[in-house]
Amino acid sequence: MLLSRAALYAQGEDLHVAVWPGNARNTRDITRFVAMEGRSYVASVSGLMRREMFGEHSEWRLQARAVAPEVLANGGSCLAGPDGEWLIAPAGPEEALLTAALDFRRVLEARHSLDPAGHYSRPDVTRLTVDRRRQGLVEMTDLGGG
Repeated sequence: MLLSRAALYAQGEDLHVAVWPGNARNTRDITRFVAMEGRSYVASVSGLMRREMFGEHSEWRLQARAVAPEVLANGGSCLAGPDGEWLIAPAGPEEALLTAALDFRRVLEARHSLDPAGHYSRPDVTRLTVDRRRQGLVEMTDLGGG
C-alpha cells in the first residue's frame, strides 16, 4: 500500500505498527523493507492460528479442522530499526511477550541519508492528496430542477 505508507511518512511517523494475520515469511521481508523505506521503527504484530483453535462446536468447524494443516498462521512478530536491522527477529510459532527499548534519535540519524517525506520527496514533481473527510458507501447528490 505504497500511497498509504507515503501519507504516513509525510505525517512524520517514527513507529509503524503493522498487524498481520500471521505469516513469518511476510513479516520477515516486509517489516525490514518498510523500516528502511520510512526510516522508522516497525513493529509487526502477527497472529497465531493452530488447527485446534477451530473448536468442535459446529459441522463447519469440524470439516475445516479435518483438512487444515497443524499451523495455519505461524506468527512472526518482530521489530526492525530504522536501518532495517532486527531489534527482535521474527518470533517462532509460539505465544510470547516481546519487548524492546527504542531510541528515537536513531530515526533522526537514519533520515539524514534518506527522508522520504523530506529532502527526497520532490513535491514539485509529484504530490499525494489525502481526503481525510469521513467516507461513506453512498454519496447522494441532487441535480436540482423541478
